[in-house]
Amino acid sequence: MDYPLIWSVLIATAVMLYVLLDGMDLGVGMLTFFAKDEEERNMMTATIEPVWDGNETWLILGGGGLFAAFPLAYSILMPAFYLPILIMLAALIFRGVAFEFRHKAVRRPTRKFWNGAFYGGSFVAALSQGMILGAFIQGVTVEERAFAGGAFDWLSPFSLLTGLSVVAGYLLLGACWLVLKTEDQFFVKVRRWALMALIGVSIGFAAVSLATLSVDARVTDRWGFTMTEVDIWKLLPLSPIPLAGLFLTAWLARDLTMKPGPDAAPDWRPYLLAAGIFLSGYAGLAVSLFPWLVPFEYTIWESAARDNALALMLIGAAIMLPIILLYTAYVYRLFWGKVKPGDGYHGP
Repeated sequence: MDYPLIWSVLIATAVMLYVLLDGMDLGVGMLTFFAKDEEERNMMTATIEPVWDGNETWLILGGGGLFAAFPLAYSILMPAFYLPILIMLAALIFRGVAFEFRHKAVRRPTRKFWNGAFYGGSFVAALSQGMILGAFIQGVTVEERAFAGGAFDWLSPFSLLTGLSVVAGYLLLGACWLVLKTEDQFFVKVRRWALMALIGVSIGFAAVSLATLSVDARVTDRWGFTMTEVDIWKLLPLSPIPLAGLFLTAWLARDLTMKPGPDAAPDWRPYLLAAGIFLSGYAGLAVSLFPWLVPFEYTIWESAARDNALALMLIGAAIMLPIILLYTAYVYRLFWGKVKPGDGYHGP
């Protein structure tokens, strides 16, 4: 049994679930910046209040799984990304505190501060995650099985591009979640937000896809084309991935521009379509980088722990992962439905 491959799939799944779930509530957090008043802002936070803590579970599973299953990769990548990871964690902590304190603030200046901390922390966390992704794609400097680069190697035009693209993607997920959870005039407003975010995602993902081809010659060879020539026999088998992304983008744009009414798209579909766009991008990234876990230095097999350790941990994962998935599904099912003005407010 190929234990390193199984664990790489488990970790990739945990990261993807984190992106789709916590990315959604980070997007809602950033969108509170555009709320016209406190009532709208409270209604927006009410849509994520029951689930936002549980969504971060998948980040812990992804990071913990990397540490346990791929210790070599962890020992190289963590020092390379210490600073952006610390910034991300500080933003998530500050955002969590603000989520609670903004409801308790009595004075207007204090409430404005915590509101700013909430959407500011959401933005910084999203940007940091995107920049870590960009730095990971570019690769890190490795010598003698250890990180040998500088503290700011992660900071580059490419990582900034991926950071802003992830921000746009999270805004899209958040807006589509609000389409599902709200109604009336606010429902119309969040559909406009979703459409604007979709435009940003389309531009950002296209730019990142093209820029990724310049990262390493092995990436361009995998896809079979460069700026000067195309190998159709390499590109053709992989073409369904970008074509699926384009199709889902067009479908989502159609749904968001339809007039509300009995013939309009169901409210749940925009979020699923947005998730599908993310999945197509994730699949494209996997195709570009597989089997590298430390691009382009160590593969998943070279950086994995011993098979007996992976097998033992897999028993625990086989028990706990279904429990976490069932609990997550139960919570989302329990709090299914639209929010209304006044929901989620716990202040005086």
